[in-house]
Amino acid sequence: MSTKTSPRRAVVVGAGPVGCLAAMSLAKMGWRVDVYEFRPDMRLPASKAAAQQRSINLAISSRGIAALQAIDPAVTARFMDTVIPMRGRMIHDLHGNLDSQLYDRDGQCINSIDRALLNEGLLGEALSVPNIRVFFRHKIVSVDFDRRVLVVRDVDAAKDVQVDFDLCIGADGSYSVIRRQLMRVVRMDFQQEYLAHEYIELKMEAGRDKDGQPTFLLDPNHLHIWPRHSFMLIALPNKDRTFTCTLFAPTAEFERLNTRDAITAWFQSHFPDALKLIGEAALLNSFQRNPRNPLISIKANPYHYKDRAIILGDAAHSMVPFFGQGLNCGLEDVRVLTVLLQEAGVDPSPLPDGQESLDTRLAGALSRYSATRHEDLVAINDLAMDNYVEMRHSVTTPAYVLRRAVDKLLFSVSMPKAVTLASLGPLLARVAFPSARPRGWLPLYTMVTFRPDISYATAKRKAAEQSQAISRAGAVGSAVVAVG
Repeated sequence: MSTKTSPRRAVVVGAGPVGCLAAMSLAKMGWRVDVYEFRPDMRLPASKAAAQQRSINLAISSRGIAALQAIDPAVTARFMDTVIPMRGRMIHDLHGNLDSQLYDRDGQCINSIDRALLNEGLLGEALSVPNIRVFFRHKIVSVDFDRRVLVVRDVDAAKDVQVDFDLCIGADGSYSVIRRQLMRVVRMDFQQEYLAHEYIELKMEAGRDKDGQPTFLLDPNHLHIWPRHSFMLIALPNKDRTFTCTLFAPTAEFERLNTRDAITAWFQSHFPDALKLIGEAALLNSFQRNPRNPLISIKANPYHYKDRAIILGDAAHSMVPFFGQGLNCGLEDVRVLTVLLQEAGVDPSPLPDGQESLDTRLAGALSRYSATRHEDLVAINDLAMDNYVEMRHSVTTPAYVLRRAVDKLLFSVSMPKAVTLASLGPLLARVAFPSARPRGWLPLYTMVTFRPDISYATAKRKAAEQSQAISRAGAVGSAVVAVG
């Protein structure tokens, strides 16, 4: 029997959405949880001002919602009151013509949500849990995973403190300290790629209706895209009737926008309708105040070390934002890990005396996560990269429109009944991916965005098989025409 009585301690590094949800999941299972965050409390006014300069608006869809529901259904209901549903893409051509491309035949949507609003909300939910503590302005200096000790710098007190832990969760983003520390004890494969593209955020203020009340200048139930082959502008709606706009372009293109006249002339040439809505003064102010941000892709493997540590979210798989899955994938990491911990029967109670060196159940669950999750994370990382080409160019081509029409037709014929998040119910809280072999014809976007019961790797494989089938059918059709 163990002489210890308190539950074991988990430390979560990073108080973003993934870190907060991981903390809530562990606390719900009975762990004592301490969260360490290097940044100040994001609810402070100064933190909010800094966040507004650099964050892409988030699109939360079925995978992210399923993860929230699996951990805390009540939290999910509160968050869904703050989102704006987007039914499809609205394509803006150079002449101001609009083309609505709906995401789903059954009306399923992706949802625009302000990054700060989601982060603050999840932080508040985490802080309301009795066995969770959050420490801001605490920087990880080093980690000894074998001794289970963190050295943390209390920035405000200007001193280092030692923190004992039983399990460490690294959810500290693309430049993860925990990942770097893991590399000292794990033979980790690691790949980091910077795209030759960057992004900058712009703001489209609300208009005024005839009564002087704020109103949207664009349809709020679409994700708006201005595709221009090698670059693009997108706009997502906010609750205050504004739009957060993001310009993605090659670094070389940004370098040419080095004067106020050059910026204005470039927008007038490529985005004349958007320029009228944003306003020249607001556009120039955004270019002056807001930083240009890099686009980075990170792949790693494995994600864990023994029963001591695991990395989740961007710390494990930072991806470009063009499939809208960065947040959703990170939250799904938490759901998948939670399912594996429950399946392994991991108990946060102290281990029996003499067995403190290794929790075999916990080690097995973390090992299984690395073994089963890696293929999915590589798949969605690659799909996100591919979708950049689709969003900035392919959506305007006849071949894309034809392929999309074929997908919709075959989907309707083979899958007359919709599979929705509501129909999956609590199953996703118990099983990571129930549909290992999905039936019928399914568009790739539907599988990735609206089917959290299908893993990313399965979705990618099935989409490739369907593409091959269309190619074979096209070849046969061409041969028949040639013979005729």
